[in-house]
Amino acid sequence: MVPARPTVPGFVHMAAHPLRWRLLTALAASDYRVRELVALLGHPQNLVSYHLRLLRRGGLVTARRSSFDGRDSYYHLDLDRCAHELTAAGVALHPALRLEPAPLTAPPTVMGTQPRAWPRVLFACTGNSARSPVAEALLRHRTGGRVEVASAGSHPRRRLHPDAVHVLREDYGIDIADQRPRHLDTVDHGRFDHLISLCDKVREVRPEFRAEPRPAHWSIPDPAADDQASRPAVRHMAAQIDTRVRYLLPLLVHATNSEV
Repeated sequence: MVPARPTVPGFVHMAAHPLRWRLLTALAASDYRVRELVALLGHPQNLVSYHLRLLRRGGLVTARRSSFDGRDSYYHLDLDRCAHELTAAGVALHPALRLEPAPLTAPPTVMGTQPRAWPRVLFACTGNSARSPVAEALLRHRTGGRVEVASAGSHPRRRLHPDAVHVLREDYGIDIADQRPRHLDTVDHGRFDHLISLCDKVREVRPEFRAEPRPAHWSIPDPAADDQASRPAVRHMAAQIDTRVRYLLPLLVHATNSEV
């Protein structure tokens, strides 16, 4: 009897196309708009848009309207979904190929030298009252304080969003009640290795950020834009950022190890 032909896992089918693989690789590092992906990959917009639609249909990529210009959309790679699909593909090939996330490890020490410092990260948004201080706190927490991290805003508010303070304390055991928003002009951008914007507006009004080392963009809605924002919205925002931070950690470890 002829054995049944196995079904190719969805992720393998999606990622096997060279252009879709390049799109996945680009979006693994940062959120982008279509025209930026066109410039980055050097393919016509209609072709890039077509393959983005396929990736969205497969559940690997999502799109969100820019909060700065509603005519634009930012595309984001769902890394949790990718991890799930990759694991399923490995198991489909052989049960022993179940993938496990890489553990977070400290920077290695070379005999006779000082331990390498972790990369330095600056998070930027508009008000520095919710998204960027939450990202700063979560990255510091997830690395046990080993990463030098700061946050700032282009138009800082007078105080942190109270629900952001509450959610960090209640859900993550982090207290930032004494922290105050700060202006981007008070921060030496050049001393940071990674500059991550979480706000579509600040990315547009401060284009010089793109020239800084290792720029990236996380397009996350601002729960503080509405003074009546609900605590569940802030909790959802913090969960999104925590997911992004968890997937940032292996990149920081890799960057540190590659310098040794």
